[in-house]
Amino acid sequence: MRSEFWLGFKRERSGLIGLGILVLAVLVVIFEPLLLPYRDVNANWRNISYWEDNTRAAPPVWTNLFSARKSAVTVRMDEPRITEEFVRSDRHPAGLMMRVHSFEYDYSYDLPPADLILRARADGDINIFIDIVRPDGEIVSVGQIVERGMTAAPVRFSLDNDGRAAALQFVRDRAADHGISLSNTLGTRPADIVFSRLESDMLRSRAPLEGVYTVRVKIPVESPGTPPAAVVDDIDLIVSGRVSGLLGTDTAKRDIFSGIVAGLKWALFIGLVTSIVSVLVGVMYGIISAYLGGFTDTLMSFIWEIFVSIPVLPVLIVLSAIFKPSLWIIIGALIVFSWVGPVKTVRSMALQIKEETYIEAAKALGAGKLRIIFRHIAPLLLPYSFANMALAVPGTIVFEASLSLIGLGDPTIVTWGQILHDAQNSGATLNGLWWWIVPPGLFIALMGMSFAFLGFAMDKILHPKLRTR
Repeated sequence: MRSEFWLGFKRERSGLIGLGILVLAVLVVIFEPLLLPYRDVNANWRNISYWEDNTRAAPPVWTNLFSARKSAVTVRMDEPRITEEFVRSDRHPAGLMMRVHSFEYDYSYDLPPADLILRARADGDINIFIDIVRPDGEIVSVGQIVERGMTAAPVRFSLDNDGRAAALQFVRDRAADHGISLSNTLGTRPADIVFSRLESDMLRSRAPLEGVYTVRVKIPVESPGTPPAAVVDDIDLIVSGRVSGLLGTDTAKRDIFSGIVAGLKWALFIGLVTSIVSVLVGVMYGIISAYLGGFTDTLMSFIWEIFVSIPVLPVLIVLSAIFKPSLWIIIGALIVFSWVGPVKTVRSMALQIKEETYIEAAKALGAGKLRIIFRHIAPLLLPYSFANMALAVPGTIVFEASLSLIGLGDPTIVTWGQILHDAQNSGATLNGLWWWIVPPGLFIALMGMSFAFLGFAMDKILHPKLRTR
């Protein structure tokens, strides 16, 4: 029987396509920790500070292939070159030994990064100097971090937020030599200045200065024999590009690819659990109704007519509004209103099986009603239920996405419907953020299509009237 089924299934190309998509989805769920570019996405999806190093509403990286002007890509660097340097300054005329952490960034784009972000962990009293050596030899002193009494505390410096004044001062100091007009500084970002050529119209045209930029993080080193005033380690540099990730970012700087991957397991879980339970309940309900007959059959058919006439989505909306939205309430509500699907078909099949000779023989041998239902009728109808389970999954996924889209989904998990809900609330359509809308919609359609293909293939193989060979 198994070999017969598999031979028939292999002839159905749509079924093989659906099976291939499903296997790929399961592999993605299994290897999710390896595929996600960010850790703990599920726990931090709504944690704004977790995503603060990303660029807001950045298109996917591959859009550079179709753009005339190439945008800088997000890069993360965590292995600086460490040297020591003796520095004299107005504040330290006698000189001071500095430990220098240098990051080299090769800039070869038309549009500069949105930001440069420095992250570190510090203990004690810290005094950190940050500058950028441009390819033309100019040095931009972008800022200084001074903190006291830190205990393994995180340190963050953003060029866009903390280095604006220093970047504008860099332009002012060189304005006379290069004929730069300072009347157009409004709206100029520090990164635009750092990565542009020193020309008279650098604040307008911003011709890119390509080459290797060296970001230097200087930390004073205490004299020999004295304990260090501070310990600064785990220094990372994030170049926040104008394009980011495989599917871009949203207005909360969240990586959409991470959200899509994290939402896949919930789509499969909700779809499979709901469809399996609801179809099994519906199949058994139809069998019992047909076998018992009489008043019981009439009563059960009346109950079925009540449930089948109830509009599902409005009721789910009301339930989600009354109760606190949660995953289990959504699954329970979907099961309550989804079991009616296979009942009538199963009932008609069971009425035919009920009249078979071997059923009469089982009764004559003293078999009880439960034994006949579960040992003689249900096994014949289980293959039909498998096809129904596969065909029920797409509707379940769409129902959950619909609830999440209108804000009634479970906020503690990441689902494709919630991604679309956030996109709708943020005006993604009006602002042209298509990469926030299209991927979750496509994946909802793709998962629905895969189960539909499986269901149609199994239905054609297991249901004799649909066989074409």
